[in-house]
Amino acid sequence: MLPKSRLLTSAVSLFAIGALTGCTLIGDTSQPESNTVTLVTHDSWAAPQQVLDEFERESGITIKVNKSGDAGELTNKLVLTKDNPIGDIAYGVDSTFASRALDEEVFATYRSPHANSGPQRYDLDEQHRLTAVDVGDVCVNIDTEFFAEAGLPEPENYRDLANPRYRDQLVVPDAATSSPGLAFLLGTIAEFGGGWAEYWGELKANGVQVVSGWEEAYGQEFSGSAEQGSRPIVVSYASSPAAEVSPDGSAPTRALPETCYRQVEYAGVLAGTPNTPAARTVLDFLLSEPFQRSVAESMYVYPARADVDLPESWAEVAPLPDKSSSLPAEQVQRNREQWVAQWRELVQE
Repeated sequence: MLPKSRLLTSAVSLFAIGALTGCTLIGDTSQPESNTVTLVTHDSWAAPQQVLDEFERESGITIKVNKSGDAGELTNKLVLTKDNPIGDIAYGVDSTFASRALDEEVFATYRSPHANSGPQRYDLDEQHRLTAVDVGDVCVNIDTEFFAEAGLPEPENYRDLANPRYRDQLVVPDAATSSPGLAFLLGTIAEFGGGWAEYWGELKANGVQVVSGWEEAYGQEFSGSAEQGSRPIVVSYASSPAAEVSPDGSAPTRALPETCYRQVEYAGVLAGTPNTPAARTVLDFLLSEPFQRSVAESMYVYPARADVDLPESWAEVAPLPDKSSSLPAEQVQRNREQWVAQWRELVQE
């Protein structure tokens, strides 16, 4: 979900995993259990090596990581390989794609003993096939220094983004190819209902720039990033200002709480794995206090556990939004393709 600068501690390519599963028949439940668990996840996976090493020492289980694109690509691969799964557990299917994975019966039932420490707030499924691991709300971010120097009031909400005073200032990731881009589109649908297409027409008339993904939008086009692009308004994350904190504890950017859309990332044991007990142990690890304490600084997301504190600097520059919008997963699943196709026609006209 969160495409940020991260360190991968253990990774294998999708091709290698495909070859491995073809040889070992990982989907064949007659195969013996293993003390190596393949974790299928998104490209933004990262975890401190010390935390992983401690888990391995205590459990005797080695985690083998298979990075499989962003949340949408990950979900598609899990669905397409559900009869011969490419791993034992998956992490990173988010709330915009979870209903598809559940409808396709990709995951097995498992209720972790840690689930009642906060993750239950984000339950989607009475069968407990998915458990929330982290939260990463998508929000509009602004370059506050730009507006101070230009003498312009800072925008605060969706409606402001279509105001001519902010013409040619907004850059967004493509909703068809980017998870945060899709989340922003869903946020506008939640905000404007049936009038969302008209709103996007206003954004286009106001010079919105659409780029392929978050990396290009934030890292290249946004003036508040290290690359110093030309656009002072970008679709990013509530946590993004934490990555811009200066030595004095301040940040030159901020997220706009009135534009946030709730995005939750889930993990689940893959149905058909012969390695169910060990996979459950890894899911428990993802919800454990050591891993949950690491997610803010390693992956710039908010822990799902309610009893894990954020880094001190986050309280000031990147608090978890308390009024993020959302749409029912079933509604997103039913309409996603139609909405994206309609959006693409709007922005390409």
